[in-house]
Amino acid sequence: MAEPSSPYLTATADAYDAVADLYADFVRDSLDRLPLDRAMVAVFAELVRAAGPRPVVEAGCGPGYMTAHLRDLGLDAFGVDLSPALIDIARKDHPDLRFEVGSMGAFDMADGELGGLLSWYSVIHIPPPELPPYFAEFRRVLAPGGYLLLGFFESEGGPVLQFDHKVTPAYRWPIDDVADLARKEGFVEVARMLREPLEDERFRRGHLLMRRGRTAAADTSSME
Repeated sequence: MAEPSSPYLTATADAYDAVADLYADFVRDSLDRLPLDRAMVAVFAELVRAAGPRPVVEAGCGPGYMTAHLRDLGLDAFGVDLSPALIDIARKDHPDLRFEVGSMGAFDMADGELGGLLSWYSVIHIPPPELPPYFAEFRRVLAPGGYLLLGFFESEGGPVLQFDHKVTPAYRWPIDDVADLARKEGFVEVARMLREPLEDERFRRGHLLMRRGRTAAADTSSME
């Protein structure tokens, strides 16, 4: 895969490289206390398994704990991340899984190769004007009917908001706006979940489960 070229991609990779060990320790067991989040991922995995034996990518996999979780849910999962330091940790922690350095805006894979794509709090660092092409790339690599699951910080009904993420600048999105961006690239919404922040969290969490339509325009005939 190509190295990061846009300034924000390079800045994001450098920022995570600088705190890779600390970040990996912080998130490694984070799913243990998040039953609602695990439930969304479990539904995603069940739908992907039912659709057929295609691989799944975690786009922005960090240290690989979510990729390993997808494997434990029965998926043929691998991870991609901008940060070489985080990929090194992922490979060390999960030597049985495949991890690659690269951008989720330009996957090194064939059209329609994937049965599923998980973006778990990875689109949060993409500046809002730059986000739509990522959905086009997600659609390209997913097979028709393939599933996309997004996790992100939600702006609680307000506009898109930049905030002081502890690693590098990030954005909170209204869940309806994220759904609209995906719909314009041919995704059909399957389910959504908004979770209020825990005591030590600052923001509401948004989760969107989408299915790739059969054509470039969203297939709304089944949305009854």
